[in-house]
Amino acid sequence: MKAGDELPPLEIGITRTLIVAGALASRDYQDVHHDPELARRKGSPDIFMNILTTNGLVGRYLTDHFGPTAVLRKVAIRLGAPNYPGDIMVLKGTVEEFDGATAVVRVTGDNGIGRHVTGTVTLTVPPGGAG
Repeated sequence: MKAGDELPPLEIGITRTLIVAGALASRDYQDVHHDPELARRKGSPDIFMNILTTNGLVGRYLTDHFGPTAVLRKVAIRLGAPNYPGDIMVLKGTVEEFDGATAVVRVTGDNGIGRHVTGTVTLTVPPGGAG
């Protein structure tokens, strides 16, 4: 593995259950993450995924590739287009740096309306753990 290498993409179906379960698991009880009618009253067409769920999915994407013993050291992400039920988010990653033990990966996640997430993740990779 070296700088410039691309990770295989991961498609994640965005379901109502995933959005609500992620909000509940992260103790985010904001109505826009579980109540479609209240979300619409606030100007959203439906409920939408919270940043902590996205953060977890980014972590899953990287540990699926680098192995379950990889350790996420720094996660810096920003949200853009919301993830709504019924969409598909495609996560992609590009290695920015790799020194044999530490990798810095640029991650993006796109859905049907645009870029949902962008950021970088620094992780420690165990020997033999790079995909």
